[in-house]
Amino acid sequence: MIYPLVGELAVDGIPVTEACPVLKLARQPYYRWLATPVTAGELAQAYRANALFDAHRDDPEFGYRFLACEAATGGQPMAARTAWAICSANRWCSAFGKPRRGKGGRPGPPVHDDRVQRVFTAAAPNQLG
Repeated sequence: MIYPLVGELAVDGIPVTEACPVLKLARQPYYRWLATPVTAGELAQAYRANALFDAHRDDPEFGYRFLACEAATGGQPMAARTAWAICSANRWCSAFGKPRRGKGGRPGPPVHDDRVQRVFTAAAPNQLG
């Protein structure tokens, strides 16, 4: 957030009326932020994240749904999607990860000998080898 920079410039003697246009900011949102630097929504999300972290620290093997239930028991009820968003943003995941899908990696050596001696390469596209 760039609003603290405006405050630091004001302390150094640069007026807010000059700093805001240079930083391409309007003065009214700066003064609104100055009155309440932390919104109620940010504060609620911080309390929820704290409750989820406490539950995750106690039981790291459980996922976000269980953590949401534990946080609700601790006094911070929230939707499962909210718990997922907070856990995902902070990279809190279950100790038991999901298995990776797909082949992943290069093919190994051939399983059997090539007795026919076929060549499967071509000199150019749409040409037989």
